[in-house]
Formats: sequence, structure tokens, C-alpha cells
Amino acid sequence: MTTGPVHGTWEPAPAARWEDAFLSGNGHHGALVFGDPNVDRVIVTHHTLVRPNGGEHARPPRLAAELPALQDRLLAGELTAAESFTDGRPLQWVQPFHPAFRTELRGPTGTWHLPQVLDSARTGGTPTRRTVDFTTGEVTAHCGDRTSRVFVSRADDVIVQHVTAPDLTQDISLDHRLPGAPDGLGVGHGALRTPDGALLTLRVRYPGSDRAYTGVSLVVVEGGSTTLTPPGVRVEGAASVLLLTRVRRHTGELDVAEEARALRALLTEQPYEDLLDRHLAHHRTAYDRVTLDLRADPAERALPGSELLKQPGSAALLERLFAAGRYHLLSAGGLLPPRLTGLWTGDWDTAWSGAFTTNANLNLQTASATAAALPEVTEALARLVHRQLPDWRENARTIFGARGVVAPSHTDGESGLTYHFSREYPLHLWTAGADWLLKPLVDHDETRGERDRRTAAALAEAALFYEDFLTRTDDDGHLVVVPSYSPENRPANASWGALNAAMDLSAARHALLTAAAYHPEHADRWRALADRLPPHRINADGALAEWAHPGLDDTYDHRHLSHLYGVWPLDEINPYDTPDLAAAAHRALELRGAENDSAHGHLHHALIAARLRDAGRVAHALGDVLGGDFFHDSLMSAHYPARDVYNADAAHALPAVLIEMLVQSTPDRLVLLPALPAGHPTGELCGVRTRFGAGLDLAWTPEGATAVLRPTRTHRIELVTSSGAEPLDLVAGEDRVLTLGTW
Repeated sequence: MTTGPVHGTWEPAPAARWEDAFLSGNGHHGALVFGDPNVDRVIVTHHTLVRPNGGEHARPPRLAAELPALQDRLLAGELTAAESFTDGRPLQWVQPFHPAFRTELRGPTGTWHLPQVLDSARTGGTPTRRTVDFTTGEVTAHCGDRTSRVFVSRADDVIVQHVTAPDLTQDISLDHRLPGAPDGLGVGHGALRTPDGALLTLRVRYPGSDRAYTGVSLVVVEGGSTTLTPPGVRVEGAASVLLLTRVRRHTGELDVAEEARALRALLTEQPYEDLLDRHLAHHRTAYDRVTLDLRADPAERALPGSELLKQPGSAALLERLFAAGRYHLLSAGGLLPPRLTGLWTGDWDTAWSGAFTTNANLNLQTASATAAALPEVTEALARLVHRQLPDWRENARTIFGARGVVAPSHTDGESGLTYHFSREYPLHLWTAGADWLLKPLVDHDETRGERDRRTAAALAEAALFYEDFLTRTDDDGHLVVVPSYSPENRPANASWGALNAAMDLSAARHALLTAAAYHPEHADRWRALADRLPPHRINADGALAEWAHPGLDDTYDHRHLSHLYGVWPLDEINPYDTPDLAAAAHRALELRGAENDSAHGHLHHALIAARLRDAGRVAHALGDVLGGDFFHDSLMSAHYPARDVYNADAAHALPAVLIEMLVQSTPDRLVLLPALPAGHPTGELCGVRTRFGAGLDLAWTPEGATAVLRPTRTHRIELVTSSGAEPLDLVAGEDRVLTLGTW
């Protein structure tokens, strides 16, 4: 019997859908592994693969000269004025993310067929089992005496696939023909003999573009014979086959010979084992940092994922989804942070272009990175931010006539320019994005006790934008954020572009105060500007209003909770320092509907509820997701119930919810067990990082709890438990054990 949490998942049959394929990735390359013994398919992806669609040439709208007139009209009460603040362009989507190709190892006709394999699994015939080991990133498929193993190396940036079987006969090819592939792709195949196998290449040029990508697979064969069968290769009578695969996006021609030499340089006496060992030094070290044990039933822990998903109240399911969420988040973060689909897709028609959506989704997906000890993911986010700062400057200058930076709501990872907007989604009006994207980088600095110069520079530019943008005042002398946009909602009695959205107020205040902390030489100026912002408004329902400007009525039934940005991820509104505002925020949360049942809305709700110490709401929101059939057999999630639209929001955000209900920290405060649902009375969370520079292990039972703090710096914090608040002195290098009474 399993005695601890399962750090992996398994299924008794191959994947029949690409959405159920098990996942591996290194933050650059991704692999979707089906585990079919007859047609052993692996879909290959890469973060850089986005299809030219015109977005690569799009620029932000030149509207700066028209901004003063728009501000005048909005301030005068013309609440539809922002609808004309456009250059008249149609909606332009960012370049869509897409898969590269699939590798196929096809056995002799009649060896195995998927219906046979599925039937075998049901009737107890030839054992069929596919697994993914979260600790290694290795996906394995066993059927009879055939074994296929796949992982994506973090050390060598290569997809590694190793197949063993007696008298192995396989036809091997690279196939670009995946669902949704557009007409007009320019496709070229290559197959060359090598001393120990073959080299397969696939070059794909996008229609009407000089951009292309090339896949290269080095096929290494042990024993048997190898025959070129262009565009593939046939292997007969072998003991094993090893494939090393890479993808490169490029313009012009790629030096395939150089790529082949690089792959051959990875070969050793035991290439698979040596490649895996090098990879584990990076992957396992990161994955093992944090674990969650809810003392689940060992019998439930032993179930395949598809069966466990049928038990939404199971502690074993939460354990496995926590582990899977950290695994998939780590696997998707590297060159870039996770997209809407993480790092994976099997279809060229990805929903919402498979973009990075920065007004909620990306931020929710990376929410656990600091506390769950995944600095690799935070660094991936930092790469996206710092690479796009020149584009953010152009957004600020072109749309608002300001210095500094404005982040877009959607990006394909190449361009950070704002060009995706429409009348109903006036995303070009949104100014809070830079603050939200920089917040995790600030949290990371707090955790390690050092300030990154890149983050400091970006914060200064965010503050410069507000210096230039915040020039209008109301009758009380407060600054007015105008125009202002609350993603992706609108007032009940006005248009989308309005005034003083709560999110914009919180973001401006936070950006200015944080920049002041990083830059003492400018602190007085930026703090004074922050002090001139208006307070939040409490509406007639006793709720924190989504728009602080008087006369703008709330629209409650919406998937986004942008107005509660001050609660989560910020610390501006909390039950300890601002109890009245926290009560108003809680009322706003009570009134909020789920609209279209998006997974990100439910988990965003749970994160805010945890900050407000509402364990019942956390449990309800988790129940909506766990009971709504949001997870595929791969344990990757969907955007809507009934596994509708492949999307990583729920999979990646769920670990953040579980941590927040157990542990919350700021640079000066530790909150223990603030919102633990009653259904999980016993457990242990180990390895969490706090923003005051200490590692934390927490164990709890109905009789009490124990926390072990391992501080890296000397500091006094406030400890908050169900018993109240008290000061706690920490000394660098000295473990501190806390024993708590019943909670």
C-alpha cells in the first residue's frame, strides 16, 4: 500500500485524446505522450511556436493626442465616451500558439490496436499501464514486454524517447498533420543515414511568411537493421530505439548539420540514463522542495487519476492535484512562463490564441511560485517582463502620451505591444498590468532578502507612468484614474471605459509605494502622489465598489474579481490592518456571481476568500472545480466544466489556493491556518517559503498544530493564529518551533 502522497499519476490504457496525453516539459520544449504501443505518438511543442497572423506587424493605436478630450468628456459625465477612443481597427488577435509535429513509432500492422489495448485493460489481458513520475518528469508506457520512456531534459534542452522490446520493429517518422493545421504550410522532410541510426528532419514554413520552424530527431538504434523509408526510417530486429528531438523557430534556413552535431554530442555509453541523470539534477531538486500530505486513504492514493477524479471530496485527489499542479507549472516555466495552455497543445486552433493573458490568467497560474518554492517560474515571468519593457514603453507613449510602461492584456510572448482590443474589450485602456506582473518579482525579492536591479528599474518606470498619467483631480482634490477599466467588466449603468476602477486605484497606489521603497531618492515624490489617490468606496449594499467614482453601479455576475485586487494578490486590504475594508471586500465577494463558470473565476474567488479567512467559501469554490469535471485524465485542466477547452488555469492555480488556506505571509506577518476547510482536519505542508525569509513546515491535527520556521535573516514579525496576534522574533540560522493549540 502507498504510505504517502503519490508524486505521479497513472492510467491503465493509452490516451485516446491528446487532452489526456501525459505531459513533460522543460520550460522550452513540451511533450504530450499518448502511450499507445502500436502507434507510439509524442506531440512536440515549443514556447516560441506562434503562427504569423498579422499580429507580428501590429502596433498600438496612436491615441495620445486625443486623451485630454476623452478625459474631459468622462469627467463631465459622458459615460460612453471611451467607446470612441480607438483608431477604428478590427479586433486583432495575437499570434496563436500551436504544436510543432508528432513523432510516430509505428509497429507492424496488427501488433496492437488502440481498441484492443483498451479492451485488454478492461478484461485483465496483457497489462497496459502508462505513468508520469512528477519527481523525474518521466512518462512511461508498459504493454507486455514493450516499454517506452519519455522526458524533456532541463539540462540539455532535448526531448528524449527510449523504446525497448525484444526484436523491436518500428517505422519512425515526423508528422506535422495535427488538428487545425492551416492550408498552405510549406513542408519539407529529410531522412539521412548515420553510423548508429538515422537523422530525420521536418521543416515547416508558415503561409505567406519567411518564418519557419524545423524539427530534428536523431534516431539511435541498438541492434537490428536500419533502412531509410523517406520521409522516415524503418528499424527491424532492434533491442532499443532512442530518439533525441529538438525544434527551432527561425527565418531563412536552419543549419541542420549543426543541430545534428549538437544532438550527437549528447550521446554517451548509456545515453538515456546519463541524459536522465543530468536532467534530474535540475528537475528533482526543484520539484522536491515542497510537499503536501493530507493523510489520505492509501486505497484512494493507489487509484488511477481518471478514477480518483470521480471522487471530488477525496483528500487523495487534492494531494495529487497539488503535486500535479506544481509539476506542470515547473514543466511549463523556463524560456517563458506558462501560457493559457501551459506549454502544451495538440491543436493549431488554440482558444484565445494560447496567449499569455495578463489581466488574470497568467497571474493566477504563477500565484504559487514564490510560496511553493519555484523560483524557476518566477524567473521565467521575469524574462517575459524584461524582454518586453521596450514595447511597454511604446504603449505608454503612444496611447497615453506618458513616460514609463504599460503592459498589454494579451501577448504571444514575442510582442508586448497593446493591439488586441475592441469595443466590448477595450483592453488598451487598462493600466494596472505592469503592477500585477511585477508583484511576483517583488515577492521573490522579499523571500530571498535581496532586491533585483532589473525589478527596481521596472518599478521606477511604472511609477514614472503614473506621474505623467495621474493629472486630473475631482472636486475633493483627489486624483482621478481616467480612463479606467476593470477587466473585463463594466458598470451596470455605464460603458466599459469609466473612472476610478478599484483595481486601477490599488495598482497605482501599490506601484508608487513599492517603487518608493526600492528608490529612496524618489520616495517622497512617489509617496505624495500615492497619498492623493482617492479611497475605495463602499456601495449601498455594503460592498467594496468595483468603481470608486460616485454614480457607477456594480455588475455582480462576472467571472473576474478585479476590484478585489487589493485583497489578493496585494496586502492593501486585510482583516488585521483594515477590518472595515476587509468586511466590505467580503460582502463584495458574497455578491459576486460565477457568470460562465470559468475555472479561473472559481479559484480567484478561493484565493480572495482565503485572505479574508472564509474557509467555507474556499471549500465551496474548490468544490465547484473538483466537482465540475474540469480535469482531464492527464490532470491538466479545462477552462469550463465538462472538460471544455484545454486550459492550465485550474491546474496551475490550485496549489496556490491550498497553500493560502494554510499559510500566508508578508514581509512582517505570518498567518497560520487562516482558512482550512473542515474536511481536512489533519495534514502536513513542508518546504513553503515565506516573504520574511524563512522556510516553513506546518503540521496540524484536530488537537493542535506545529510549525517549524527556518529563518535566513534576523527579523521581528507578527504571528497570527486563531488565538490572536503576537510578536515573534526570528534569528537567522536558528530554527524556531511553534506549538499551537486547537485551531
